[in-house]
Amino acid sequence: MNAPNRRSIVKAGAALLAGMLAPAFARAQGIRGVPTGPPRRRPTNPPPQIPRPPGIDPAAAWATPELRLARRVSFGLDAVEATRAKALGYSQYLEYQLAPELIDDSAVNTFVAANFPVVSMDLATLFATDATTVQNQLTYATIYQSAFSTRQLYERLVEFWSDHFNISMEKVGYLKVVDDNSVIRQYAMTSFPQLLKASAHSPAMLLYLDQTMSQKAAPNQNYAREIMELHTLGVNGGYTQTDVAELSRVLTGWTIAGKGTFSFNSSLHDYGSKTVLGVTVPAASPATGAAAQAEGEGMLNVLAVHPSTASFISTKMLQYFLRYDPTPAQVSAVAQVYASTGGDIKSMLREVLSPNNVLSAPAKFKRPYHLIMSGLRALSPSVTAAGMPTLLGQVATVGQQPFTWLTPDGFPDSIGYWSGNMLTRWNYATFLSNANSAATVQFNVAPFMTPATPSAIVAAINTTVFAGEMPSRLAGELTNYVSTNPTSAALVRETIGLALSSSAHQYY
Repeated sequence: MNAPNRRSIVKAGAALLAGMLAPAFARAQGIRGVPTGPPRRRPTNPPPQIPRPPGIDPAAAWATPELRLARRVSFGLDAVEATRAKALGYSQYLEYQLAPELIDDSAVNTFVAANFPVVSMDLATLFATDATTVQNQLTYATIYQSAFSTRQLYERLVEFWSDHFNISMEKVGYLKVVDDNSVIRQYAMTSFPQLLKASAHSPAMLLYLDQTMSQKAAPNQNYAREIMELHTLGVNGGYTQTDVAELSRVLTGWTIAGKGTFSFNSSLHDYGSKTVLGVTVPAASPATGAAAQAEGEGMLNVLAVHPSTASFISTKMLQYFLRYDPTPAQVSAVAQVYASTGGDIKSMLREVLSPNNVLSAPAKFKRPYHLIMSGLRALSPSVTAAGMPTLLGQVATVGQQPFTWLTPDGFPDSIGYWSGNMLTRWNYATFLSNANSAATVQFNVAPFMTPATPSAIVAAINTTVFAGEMPSRLAGELTNYVSTNPTSAALVRETIGLALSSSAHQYY
């Protein structure tokens, strides 16, 4: 990324949108100005890894292959999901999660539709809705679906692609709702070329990366650079600064109109000859008009089939689902599937999540959002719509609130970045295990106390939080702790909080 060549990702909204969207956009959506200047991307390459605490190595504690797989494809195991995975077996459970359209998720869908109507509003209604309401409801819906949806692999992919095609809601407001529905969620399990093209036509993405400011007299290079560096080829994918400049010329005219719809403005397009990645786009007459949009469509195809794209996307998938350091052989195998299937996401996932890969993968540190979702899934508290602000507050406190990462690289995925916030993680465990408000978030501790003996209580925690694979050392420590008064609901809640705070629960 060449910072001197790019405009700030997060300039004040009103100035940014002048002439591109109705002036009321900034007022209606409350876009906030932030300090200008080149964004500084935080390091995302994992530093030397912190050694795992004893007792959480999968080879030592996670004996069931189906459960290892279920941990990777979900935000966390609960007793129901663990039972399902073991009943179906490894291959059938993976295929079950790869077909989300066949999974009944009606209860979650009904709750979201009834309580967070923003997610299904049309563009005009979104435009007229208060900005805070829009952001909160989209975030509430995302948290609720991550925690309680049965379509867990799908929801994990939604998070993965939301990071990959990161957009800060601070800059684009309600357009992120449209992007979430019509790009990320619609294409999460289709093919990467489809997803890439949908993102390239997303008004939220074009606004976020300043493509709406680009014109033939002064092409803006932000989107051209990020679509190669972050979306397709990768920073070492073989492109040059000249390729960035030339692609930015190809994309002139790609903009948005009205309240936020994709538009190709032929009067802004550069009709001269360009060469990107060795592919020449011949000069054309301005009389070509709207047909010149095909130049950009053609370059999207070039990027989608490029070998560097296959390698880059494969590496990121392996890192997200398996390990920080995938081997060259693993990357090559997934990249070959990408090439042979045209970037079919389900086919790539079958290779990423092969038994050999999953069973040999080391435990991976949960990012804060993942940790909170895994706690919710394990304890399955009763959560009303009125309780969602409380959960959002917990997510914000641990530092990974969806749609708030300002720079286009997405939330970091490294233990080195996140391992310093342990106190907030422990505080969350205390909050959840003690949640007892009937009106908002309520965790019922009674089932853990029947019968109220130390061994039975720890066995219930083992089943609920660890799918029956709690490390023996932790089991002994929890048993000793609760033995002082196993009939005390407060002490049992504390014991559950300790289980959620344990090193074993910090990994998946």
